[in-house]
Amino acid sequence: MKRTLNTTINRSRNEKNDEHYTQLSDIEDEVRHYRAQFAGKTVLCNCDDPRCSNFFKYFTRSFEILGLKRVIATCYKSQDVDLFTQKTCGKAVYQIYDGDANGNREVDGDEIAVRELEGDGSFDSPECLRLLDEADIVVTNPPFSRFLDFLPLLVSRGKKFAIEQMQADHITPWAKGGKTTAENCQMLCADCNRRKSDA
Repeated sequence: MKRTLNTTINRSRNEKNDEHYTQLSDIEDEVRHYRAQFAGKTVLCNCDDPRCSNFFKYFTRSFEILGLKRVIATCYKSQDVDLFTQKTCGKAVYQIYDGDANGNREVDGDEIAVRELEGDGSFDSPECLRLLDEADIVVTNPPFSRFLDFLPLLVSRGKKFAIEQMQADHITPWAKGGKTTAENCQMLCADCNRRKSDA
């Protein structure tokens, strides 16, 4: 099998560095194509610290416009102050938003339920799997180092999902006779896939 430009994912996996941040404008631009599919649905952002996630921010602010039923966000427990965990905490948390309860068209802190997770908040922990089962749609930035565990989990549970910044790639391109098979396909970050040539 030929080597590909999968450097971002490979480097992240090797370094156990899963930091990735999606801009609010990118989320708005992408979701506008699928607005009707969100009506009446529960959205789970299960790899995004709800305290600083643009996914959680977008879906809570757009809750009524999209006609959502519920928004849930979870994150992995971390003591590190970094891009994903901007506050030092000893417990993993999840947050739930069920809409504008007081009718002021604002997302108020008292409308967001904050709950502690008993475990570490890993997307494959039993309590996070229960939240996954409650969700209709998953929108998140999965950890690059665990992507090969994350994607099959969503598929096996029948979830619709949007994984920002990831694209399917043919190792041997269609233009050169490549087929769409598990052996010939991989996930690349969007930048790597754009830079990859069909050579």
